[in-house]
Amino acid sequence: MHHFDEIAERAARACLDYATERLRDDPAPLDRSQPYEVLAQRAGSTIGTDPKDPEAVLRVFTDVLAPACLSSDSPRYLAFIPAAPTKASLIFDTVVGASSVCASSWMEASGAIYAENEALRYIADLAGMGPGAGGCFVSGGSAGNLSALVAARDTAARVRGGRPERWRIAVGEESHSSIVSALRVIDCDPLVIPSGPAERMTGDSLRAVLAADSDPSSVCAIAATAGTTNAGIIDDLAGVAAVARDRSIWLHVDAAYGGAALAAPSVRDRFAGIEAADSLVVDPHKWLFAPFDSCALLYREPELARSVHAQQASYLDPIRMDGEWNPADYAYHLSRRARGLPFWYSLAVYGTDAYRDAIEQVLATTSAAAARVDEADDVSLVREPELSVVLFRRPGWDDAAYFAWSRRLLEEQIAFVLPSRWRGEIVARAVFLNPNTTIAIFDEILDTMR
Repeated sequence: MHHFDEIAERAARACLDYATERLRDDPAPLDRSQPYEVLAQRAGSTIGTDPKDPEAVLRVFTDVLAPACLSSDSPRYLAFIPAAPTKASLIFDTVVGASSVCASSWMEASGAIYAENEALRYIADLAGMGPGAGGCFVSGGSAGNLSALVAARDTAARVRGGRPERWRIAVGEESHSSIVSALRVIDCDPLVIPSGPAERMTGDSLRAVLAADSDPSSVCAIAATAGTTNAGIIDDLAGVAAVARDRSIWLHVDAAYGGAALAAPSVRDRFAGIEAADSLVVDPHKWLFAPFDSCALLYREPELARSVHAQQASYLDPIRMDGEWNPADYAYHLSRRARGLPFWYSLAVYGTDAYRDAIEQVLATTSAAAARVDEADDVSLVREPELSVVLFRRPGWDDAAYFAWSRRLLEEQIAFVLPSRWRGEIVARAVFLNPNTTIAIFDEILDTMR
């Protein structure tokens, strides 16, 4: 079972042939979900006491299971936050899996960590966090937000010399759900900052809430957002950063989705203030064209996070003898895949200019889509897009009409678009992230709303 025998040889040939064909798909298929009963009937029981031919098991996946999974890299996938990994990153993801590297410590994976840190440096430089910034790759924005806020809470306790009865973290009304979940995990309460007139957290609103609060010293961090998931809105980062500086509060910026746009000169000014972040998350598996699952977690002063997250055990002492960079010290994990390597490989192969151009292409398509909505008689724009999310409405439609429309789009393989809510109103939401999503595809979507 652990040798490269005939079974492994056949499995390798079959799986790599399938992977190559999947990579050649242009465009990637959209596909659709299937009910459990259909899958149970078609796939049956796949695991038993006796071995099965590797080719036969793969056929169950290729013929039954894979078509029952939506392809987030399809240019017709415009729901949630899509993904559009480069071909090079997907190929190298296979290399990472085959290499069996545990990238927890420099002792175990110095080469992999060196490369990952180069990719982290690219993001830190885009954000202007300074030469001392560093961190690690974690599984996603949820893990990154949780790890950063733990570091913020425990740093506040150390610096301030004690803990209040309950720590609190200031959050915007449109903060990602993972922020609120993280607060529950780390036993902190949210201090919700009302959105300003541009529907973002502003420095003025934050300052006013803190000034009126009876116990502002219990606020250990501010969690700002650079690209909300629902509408792509960037908080007033410069104003929020000024408040954080004046009150000596840790500033965390959740840029899991929107941070990629730091690479686009056309919108870089919208992120003014992000350079003041004490911690930052950006997901390469979203708009930086890497495979799932990959989140860059960065700290302005990594030693603060290390003092919080480094796990202590006698068997771990050897990895710290030489003071090398250990990714396990900067998040709540220990064992970890070298999940930043596919992103590193793709950056190196294609060059950062190609990334800039691809992100600008997505922004241009988004602007064109918003213009199409403005020009149409049957639909209207909810708000001008700030990044690559377009919210639009079909007057007269209720919830049932929107969901029926969404199902029809998927059934006919036109697109995967889901409704959302904006200020209590059900609306349509299209997220542009794949450079291969054309305005012609969006025209097809709009045609179904007439």
